[in-house]
Amino acid sequence: PTECFLSQPEEKQESTVKAKRRKKKKISDILEKSAPKPGVPADLQNLLSQHFGENRSVIEIEELKLSDSCFLPANDLTHSFSSYLKEICPKWAKLRKNHREKKSVVMLVICSSALRSLELIKSMTAFKGDCRVLKLFAKHIKIKEQMNMLEKGVFHIGVGTPGRVKALVEQDGLFLNSTKYMILDWNWRDQKLRRMMDIPEIKKETIDLLEMSIIKLCREGSVKLGLF
Repeated sequence: PTECFLSQPEEKQESTVKAKRRKKKKISDILEKSAPKPGVPADLQNLLSQHFGENRSVIEIEELKLSDSCFLPANDLTHSFSSYLKEICPKWAKLRKNHREKKSVVMLVICSSALRSLELIKSMTAFKGDCRVLKLFAKHIKIKEQMNMLEKGVFHIGVGTPGRVKALVEQDGLFLNSTKYMILDWNWRDQKLRRMMDIPEIKKETIDLLEMSIIKLCREGSVKLGLF
């Protein structure tokens, strides 16, 4: 009887542990219940502070801070991609005309995947006019191909993933000295309802790219950041 008595609570404990495990919420469950909220510059600032907070000094964190003047107006979720770009860049025709440098782009658009890059390229037709757009992602395109294209031709817009853009910058295939705008595809959600900054790998690569050169250029006033 004693053995029976002892075995019962153990079973109960196991079943409660299993129930707790089952109850663990996925990010998609949380996001499904929350109403879409447009990203604002403070969201990116907080993200950088959280990421670097533990292993950087106060002075180093201060150097990574961006003033409000570094940001373009954020998307309030009412815009199409083309209408958003038209609003933040009214002088695009002039910028496009004056850009003649190889190995560089005037506008960089950073998103979470190759598929999303293609969607954004299609949806900017009304804005881009006859400018040249380069796909900057890894899927089916070798980095050497992209480096050759950048070396031989003049491109105005680059659309791709942070990992590939970072690799191109590191290998001197892409220079950011002519870049005026960097747009983060901040609000869009994938099938699992994750935004680009909800995906750990994409989040890390984006922050690495920002830290590598974009934050410095923003602080100097040559690049403006937009959250679409």
